[in-house]
Amino acid sequence: MAASFEASSTSFTPLAALAGGLLIGLSACLLLLALGRVAGISGIAGRLWGAAAGDRAWRLLFVLGLLAGAWGAHALSLGPPALPAPGRLSPGWLAAAGLLVGWGTARGSGCTSGHGVCGLGLRSKRSLAATAVFVAAGMLAVYVLRHVVGVL
Repeated sequence: MAASFEASSTSFTPLAALAGGLLIGLSACLLLLALGRVAGISGIAGRLWGAAAGDRAWRLLFVLGLLAGAWGAHALSLGPPALPAPGRLSPGWLAAAGLLVGWGTARGSGCTSGHGVCGLGLRSKRSLAATAVFVAAGMLAVYVLRHVVGVL
């Protein structure tokens, strides 16, 4: 039995969104100031295992911090439930979507956090173009999945 996810006006929590945004910005600034690294999650996680020991340590701590932050927000009821609401997408669709996101971040030399948070903050024209493309692609994907395919 599959249920669809219905967003409502009560699902937006401005204080939690503000706190999360401030923490993301703070962590991105600290990483840039301390190590001169951009907080692009796909690059940090993707190069975690192939990195040299000294480079691996900060990457591992960053990823563990992401997981700890998500767990802490859930424990304090500041974020979404631990597991998303069941939807009409099969595990195959979800796996395909994940692979496409990974492929896209490799082709675009970064992800939403690297380009959208850090790159825009650094006034990168390449990041502006990348952010415009992935926002437009996300909007198109939602439109197609909701109105053409009918799975959202």
